[in-house]
Amino acid sequence: MTGLAADCARCAALCCVAPAFARSSDFAIDKPAGQPCRNLRDDFLCGIHEKLPERGFPGCVVFDCFGAGQRITQETFGGRDWRSAPEIAGDMFASLPVMRQLHELMWYLTEALKLDEARGLRRDLEAALAETDRMAGGSAEQLRALDVDAYRNRVNPLLRRASELARARAGGRRSDHSGAQLIGRRMRGADLRGASFRGALLIGADLRDADLRRADFTGADLRGTDLRGANLTDVLFLTPSQRRAAVTGADHP
Repeated sequence: MTGLAADCARCAALCCVAPAFARSSDFAIDKPAGQPCRNLRDDFLCGIHEKLPERGFPGCVVFDCFGAGQRITQETFGGRDWRSAPEIAGDMFASLPVMRQLHELMWYLTEALKLDEARGLRRDLEAALAETDRMAGGSAEQLRALDVDAYRNRVNPLLRRASELARARAGGRRSDHSGAQLIGRRMRGADLRGASFRGALLIGADLRDADLRRADFTGADLRGTDLRGANLTDVLFLTPSQRRAAVTGADHP
């Protein structure tokens, strides 16, 4: 299985070209799909990488391909890139959203396999991980034909079960906020052990000093969520990009 962390040095900057950007608080410009970002250099690296938030591109900071970009570049297309071989550009760009979802799913399955409480599901989790990796290893044509949403719907119940088993031992109320609209909600210091925030909108929410042990953050939108002082011990399915989107440092007022 290939790595599940982005390695930009081995990618042809697919995330800087394939998706469209809409001018917003996340992106300073409008960019059509398939057109390189104006900040992209000839070496496929970002010219303002160290200053993305200050230059109006916080959306780039929190994006995570989970290693999909380098797998497409190095494995699916054998090290070729859309500049030197423009005839493959369309297929490369179309592969990114599919591969990214598969690699994200692999990341969740890998995390679930680390849960002692879910050891009874280990065989099923390992089988799902192997199957997902096999799909991700397909050709560009196979990736394009894959109904990735339907596949995720097949695997998600297994991940939910792993989450339920882990959260059941957390104590607390294990409140269910799945899919909830919690934008700007004040929950400072709350006992949220074992809570489910799957798919919740927590933009700008105040979770300072909250007890979030074994809380599930699968797919939650944490842009601007204040997590300073929160107890994140053994938190479930909190991705690196979610952490980057949240407020966690002491340098914030």
